[in-house]
Amino acid sequence: MSEARYQRILLKLSGEVLAGRGSFGIDPERVKALSEEVSEVARAGVQIGLVVGGGNFFRGVAAAAQHMDRVTADHMGMLATVINALALQDALEKQGMPTRVMTAIEMNEVAEPYIRRRAIRHLEKGRIVVFAAGTSNPYFSTDTAATLRGLEIHAEVVAKATRVDGVYDKDPLQNTDAVRFPEIAYSEVLARNLRVMDASAVAMCRDNRLPIVVFDLTVYGNIMRMAMGEPIGTLIH
Repeated sequence: MSEARYQRILLKLSGEVLAGRGSFGIDPERVKALSEEVSEVARAGVQIGLVVGGGNFFRGVAAAAQHMDRVTADHMGMLATVINALALQDALEKQGMPTRVMTAIEMNEVAEPYIRRRAIRHLEKGRIVVFAAGTSNPYFSTDTAATLRGLEIHAEVVAKATRVDGVYDKDPLQNTDAVRFPEIAYSEVLARNLRVMDASAVAMCRDNRLPIVVFDLTVYGNIMRMAMGEPIGTLIH
């Protein structure tokens, strides 16, 4: 196997990915397949930090959350990411990969508190680190949390895994004439309001020259292809 292009990546997953074909909760088979793929990349020598959303749980209470205080609703979403992180940890360790969950909200009986230097040390020792509970602050998305953690651990790329194969000029799920960009500048993503990631996350990457790769997670092997530097998806730089 050729040497990976990226030695340390921050992989951003949506919570919906863990739901598989369902719209809610965790699909054990989907989590198992994902953990196998991530483990294969880690065994190739790539250091992996993971940020996962909580949409597979929080979407189920979204209607009720509309009438809640925004801060309370955001805290609920953060806790949902912890549930997903623990599910990923369990599945990854069943693949023989040492994994640590680090949370921005302290819950010592469940996971380690997020400490930047400790996270980097885990990565250096070959452990996968799953970052949970966002940034611990309301009004920030998991996209922004992923960018922040990527910058803090000195990741070489933020890899956003989605259901589509890159960034398009309009929603490809609703427009058959949508055009995919093989590469695109941060400024153009922001100017066109393409919504592939939160604007704050894209701006943070731009200001710190951290590239973003947006790719299709539904194709098995794409995480490895991305890590090896194959031209899949869209490169934002």
